[in-house]
Amino acid sequence: MAYDKFEVLTSTAYPLPIENVDTDQIIPARFLKATERVDFDINFFRDWRYNADGTPKADFPLNDAKYAGSKILVGGRNFGSGSSREHAAWSVYDFGLRCVISSEFADIFKNNCLNIGVLPVQVSAEFADKLFEAIEADPKTEIKVDLPAQTVTLVSTGESESFAINGYKKENMLNGFDDIDYLKNIENEISAFAEKRPF
Repeated sequence: MAYDKFEVLTSTAYPLPIENVDTDQIIPARFLKATERVDFDINFFRDWRYNADGTPKADFPLNDAKYAGSKILVGGRNFGSGSSREHAAWSVYDFGLRCVISSEFADIFKNNCLNIGVLPVQVSAEFADKLFEAIEADPKTEIKVDLPAQTVTLVSTGESESFAINGYKKENMLNGFDDIDYLKNIENEISAFAEKRPF
């Protein structure tokens, strides 16, 4: 499945300054039985977003109208820990987020995000704190994520930090490819190579 290309994203952000956010909170296990990829946006952080009666929790950032429409989430350290369920990354994307910024990611969650069109940006703890402080001071604070340049910038101050990304995953994000799309894109090269191989 192809995804929207990711080049430069400038957006406000949801702040979630909670450490060790695990995948069972991102998408609770009871929603993993689905045979189709539906309602993952609704069930994203289901137990943190909603009361037992189904009403939204007003004090949870993802329910706060002042952050509505943000394409970026700034999370606490060790974001995406726990089980390897790819449904967690699906729920991030289906909620409308294209980028998660944290000072530390669980490796499997990070790779799952890259596979489905969500850019995980790892920054220093100091820079993450600056982002949280800026968002708290002004919810309309914008963050610019430049994938070609591999930089994340706090627009209001111009403070910037570089981030690392695997070259293959970067090219896929820039082209809107998943792994299958990438293979289809080089199908002619694969065929040419195969023809040269001895039987």
